[in-house]
Amino acid sequence: MPFQHKDGLRYLTFDLLADLVHAVFTRHGGVSPPPWDTLNVGGTVGDDPQNVRENRIRAFLALERNPDSMFDSWLIHNTGVIYVDAPRDLTCKPPQADILLTDKPEVTLFMRYADCVPILLFDPVHRAIALAHAGWLGTMRNVARVAVDALRRGYGTDPSQVRAVIGPAIGPDHYEVGEDVVAMARTVFDEQADQVLIPHGDRWCFDLWQANRLQLRAAGVQQIEIAQICTACHLEDWYSHRAEWGKTGRFGVLLALPS
Repeated sequence: MPFQHKDGLRYLTFDLLADLVHAVFTRHGGVSPPPWDTLNVGGTVGDDPQNVRENRIRAFLALERNPDSMFDSWLIHNTGVIYVDAPRDLTCKPPQADILLTDKPEVTLFMRYADCVPILLFDPVHRAIALAHAGWLGTMRNVARVAVDALRRGYGTDPSQVRAVIGPAIGPDHYEVGEDVVAMARTVFDEQADQVLIPHGDRWCFDLWQANRLQLRAAGVQQIEIAQICTACHLEDWYSHRAEWGKTGRFGVLLALPS
């Protein structure tokens, strides 16, 4: 899980996805001013759209992908699935979905994060990929398992062959949650709830990393790589909606099959 550097950009890659074009970009190497400094790719956080566009182009070119190959989505914390056969018309508003899948090398999947969990999936047998977004609500709705099942339905994927990555996201030490989330976690995770809920004084913290790992395991995935990088702990590299009180940008995750 080394950091890579190119053209002033700094990004993570993962051993399990070495066969793919992929990156989890940090906040370095862009043109956005504070509080979005500098590689903000979020278009709904107050940054100048021209900055966002330039940052996105820089990210794609660093990985030698055509910026027009992008397919992204409007993230709404649900389990909506889109099977992608071609790049998106970038003059139109993106569709709503938190799970994107493709088996087309000409498509580059792209999503934006600032504490929520990036989930990257690869079926090396059928050459299909998925990119998902899981905050606490998406996790409760089992986004990870839905994404694996979507690979199976769409491409004939055997979950035991899937390679999965859980990228940088807010860690359990910073993710205090209310009683409503605690109650939901106890219902969703049942006997495994004590693995995802951590006592913190008279409150509770929720472990998004572990929660999504458990759901991937339950879906039949055996190969899982976890970044174990807390976005709230490392603001020098990552945007964190919670740690920066909402006044921040979004980092990008790019995933594609090689051409």
